[in-house]
Amino acid sequence: MKKLTLAAAAFSMFLMSGCMVPAGGEEAAANPTSGILMYVVVMLVFFGAMYFIAIRPQRKQEKEQREMLSTMQVGDTVLTTSGFYGVVIDITEDTIIVEFGSNKNCRIPMQKSAVVQLEHPASPSAPESAKPAKKDEENQK
Repeated sequence: MKKLTLAAAAFSMFLMSGCMVPAGGEEAAANPTSGILMYVVVMLVFFGAMYFIAIRPQRKQEKEQREMLSTMQVGDTVLTTSGFYGVVIDITEDTIIVEFGSNKNCRIPMQKSAVVQLEHPASPSAPESAKPAKKDEENQK
């Protein structure tokens, strides 16, 4: 991300260097607004590039985070921003209660925004798909 920002800044400086018009001469006298117009175009290109480099990906990430939090259910395993894994016990509007470790007394209320990753528990149909593999192993023996 830093490389893209640095490249965008270098590119804009390169383009802006072409906007410099000598103080005297026929070029400045013939069309004094060309330098200003070129400057405006360069700034629009620069801000457009910054939108696609910085703002748009951040909005996309925020949208994915909101979608993930909206699918959160009781019993899901979560990873918090502090790096702890826990199981969701209760969900309210903007807070959740998470149980950490095997100790049933370690339940901590926290904001939903503190959740980084969400894992739904395995559905009952998943183990059934693993059963035929065991039968195949028995048949091979």
